[in-house]
Amino acid sequence: MPNSNRLTPEQSEKANALLELVRQRLNELSEGDPKVLHHMRRRIMKRLEFDERDTPAARRKLKDQKWKEQRGKCAICKEDLPETETELDRLDPYGGYTRENTQLIHHACHRKQQAERGFA
Repeated sequence: MPNSNRLTPEQSEKANALLELVRQRLNELSEGDPKVLHHMRRRIMKRLEFDERDTPAARRKLKDQKWKEQRGKCAICKEDLPETETELDRLDPYGGYTRENTQLIHHACHRKQQAERGFA
């Protein structure tokens, strides 16, 4: 099931217009200082990423909760999970990183699942 949920041309146009406004405003606010511009871009990028994925600390806490709930087993293959390099997988990619919308899985299981769905 390849990802068919793309923006329409009209939605893409609106997003591009917003991006251009943000770029213009960043240039104004940085007052020509490339270092300030760099740091402003990074701050906005990270905050938007946190809107999508939450903070690393929140995801770590969620991983710990999922580990306990799943009793250290992969939600896909049911085998033991290693203590590191496990992945927090969202069941609904638009649903965020919540207890109800995630499962803890092996990296290999995640890659296989993504390939089966046409995402890898």
